[in-house]
Amino acid sequence: MATVQLAGDRITDWDSFHTESAQAFGFPDFYGRNMDAWVDCLSYLRDEDGMTRFRLKPKEMLRIEITGSADLHQRLPELVEDVEFCCTAINDRCEDYEEAPMIELIWK
Repeated sequence: MATVQLAGDRITDWDSFHTESAQAFGFPDFYGRNMDAWVDCLSYLRDEDGMTRFRLKPKEMLRIEITGSADLHQRLPELVEDVEFCCTAINDRCEDYEEAPMIELIWK
C-alpha cells in the first residue's frame, strides 16, 4: 500500500494545508489550492494523468497519515472535517464507478 504523510504540526491554516498537500502528493504546478482541486487531483490516483506522484493499481489504496492529529483537531476542526468529507467523497466516487476505494485516511 502506498503511504503519504502530512505533518499536522506544520498545518496552521488552509494555505499551509495546501502547501503540505502539494509537496506530499506531488500535485502539478497548476494545483488550485482549494478542496475542489484537492479532490480532483486525488481522484486520478489510478490514471496516467500526472495529477499526483502516485499511480495506484486497480485495487490498491493510498494511505494518508496525518500526524499530530489531536492538536490539529483542536486547532482546525473545520479543516479536519473537510478532509474527512473529501476522502469519503473520493471513495464514494469510486463506488459509483464500481471500483475499489482508493484512500485510507489515518489520524496519528
